[in-house]
Amino acid sequence: MSLDTLKSRIPDYAKDLKLNLGSVIGNSDLPAQQLWGTVLATAMAARSPIVLRELEPEAKAALSPEAYTAAKSAAAIMSMNNVFYRTRHLLSDHEYGTLRAGLRMNVIGNPGVDKVDFELWSFAVSAINGCGMCLDSHEQVLRKAGVDREVIQESFKIASVVQAVAVTLDAEAALAE
Repeated sequence: MSLDTLKSRIPDYAKDLKLNLGSVIGNSDLPAQQLWGTVLATAMAARSPIVLRELEPEAKAALSPEAYTAAKSAAAIMSMNNVFYRTRHLLSDHEYGTLRAGLRMNVIGNPGVDKVDFELWSFAVSAINGCGMCLDSHEQVLRKAGVDREVIQESFKIASVVQAVAVTLDAEAALAE
């Protein structure tokens, strides 16, 4: 299972996705931990068994056990937070924004890896899940930590390509049934 195997599964009509997958993962300037943590977290967020099965082994091999767990934690916690905060933001009644969330989010304060890496992964998952409030929050934390816009954009490029590949391959799998 690998990036090459995943690319080989992409149909000809989605050739751009194949090329983009190779460039955003295969030619990324991100350090290995940031890259593969982003890949793993977004593969989980994309909800595609095909994509996750193909990318997870390479991510696991590239990450320390702590980073591997933290990337999965980012996908898990942001799946909850993105729904909660996106809903709060979309409701016309802004009083919901004054209410206590009452949800446990301890992993954000102590993810087991560098805070910047965890924030980057959380940002990328938020891009897939479409939570503008979370995107703004994580982007501000990253920028205050000195992370360049190019690095942040790299994470949402990975998220966009992983999501597009997931949608395409899952659709093809459904059509083949």
